[in-house]
Amino acid sequence: MSIQESGEMYLETIYVLSQNGGSVRSIDVSEHMGYSKPSVSRAIGILKKDGYINVDRSGFITLTDAGREHAEKIFERHTIITEFLKSLGVDDETAAEDACKMEHIISDASFEAIKRFGGSDK
Repeated sequence: MSIQESGEMYLETIYVLSQNGGSVRSIDVSEHMGYSKPSVSRAIGILKKDGYINVDRSGFITLTDAGREHAEKIFERHTIITEFLKSLGVDDETAAEDACKMEHIISDASFEAIKRFGGSDK
């Protein structure tokens, strides 16, 4: 099952928010990403339908196993690419912004090479 870049961004946000405080609701995602409530609601519906998240009766969002796996992969890419760019002398803000774009399109082979080059091979 393929997921679009926007879906990956939502999954990563849900993952990060859940790591920071546990319970995640659509409003938390909306505020964190700076997106409108209707946009977030639409995305949450798609992610739920595709089996990446569950939403309980109280509106709390949790990642399914598939959602967590995908979110962890994107988060790892974001973190390692950010650190790699910073090691090349890119400022923190630009490195994070560029990593956010690159994490969705970089091939597995290129990402693994960056991990090896940066000493982040896990």
